[in-house]
Amino acid sequence: QVQLVESGGGLVQPGGSLTLSCAASGSFFKIHNMGWYRQGAGKQRELVAMIERDGTTNYANSVKGRFTITRDSSKNTVHLQMNSLIPGDTAVYYCYTFVQLPGTGPNYTAWGQGTQVTVSS
Repeated sequence: QVQLVESGGGLVQPGGSLTLSCAASGSFFKIHNMGWYRQGAGKQRELVAMIERDGTTNYANSVKGRFTITRDSSKNTVHLQMNSLIPGDTAVYYCYTFVQLPGTGPNYTAWGQGTQVTVSS
């Protein structure tokens, strides 16, 4: 019904920058919000950033001032610009979208495949 494709992960040196992208496609009425969770080895999953339908953004305290989430609403695509990366940012980043489906309009969460971000010298 809903598919998310993530791109942009990779290996980055500390202090470097990287941009993740996530494109939503399929059958849905509207998007409530989109964003990224991440999970590092041996750590709990945490919400990194999200953007609401009205454009409101939210960030984890650990990434405030370094990460920026933006949206191309016409293409149902979001981007996560990550600056001043530190080794603690190393994790698998999972894009998600919380949508209202067409017809009766139940709400549904779809997940991307995950992309590895590694911050290391």
